[in-house]
Amino acid sequence: MAKILLVEDDEVAAEMLVDFLESERYSVEHAPTATQAKDLLRVYGYDLLVLDWELPDGTGIDILRTFRNAGGRTPVIMLTGKKSTDNKEQGLDSGADDYLTKPFDMRELSARLRALLRRNPVVSNNVLTCGYLSLDTVAAAASRDGEPLKLLPTEYALLEFLMRNQGRVFSTDALLENVWKADSEATANGVRTYITRLRAKIDKENAQSLLKTVHGIGYKLEA
Repeated sequence: MAKILLVEDDEVAAEMLVDFLESERYSVEHAPTATQAKDLLRVYGYDLLVLDWELPDGTGIDILRTFRNAGGRTPVIMLTGKKSTDNKEQGLDSGADDYLTKPFDMRELSARLRALLRRNPVVSNNVLTCGYLSLDTVAAAASRDGEPLKLLPTEYALLEFLMRNQGRVFSTDALLENVWKADSEATANGVRTYITRLRAKIDKENAQSLLKTVHGIGYKLEA
């Protein structure tokens, strides 16, 4: 599942957004301040950022500029009550990919997030493919040569992350940062255990595994 960082200081709004996004099968981490968001972005990786404009210690624009200046390329959608064209222009010029004005329909937010994820070149119609593997991100269903795979939530999240980043090598620490939540107690040994379990489920008999070990460095998924 795609991993989202939600930056929103309103506790009620944040709780509603987290509940909705998790019901849409996203993994969500919440930061109520600009400082906390910047700290998380320095350490962890995300597939999408949802930034509120006004925060108690800064703005979503501040976070966005800092993130883009540091080379961050993750898609960003801004949430704000500001409706003027000048405000929208400022957000988009600062590096936002999309802009949603409050109040908004949760279904519109979900559609916009799916659209941003589809910009990934390996995604087509919400389906990720790698060799004989296919993963439908809307149905949260994975298959091997058309046969459904029974994956645990973390196995699914790990497979989706690797399928979104085919050919890239990730260390166990990098996988912890990108797949597991910041408050997770998982360890590097735990990651290796999940790699082994995932291989057992996705590999074809007598065929080379798509989930490859790059010795001394980490793992990658590659057809």
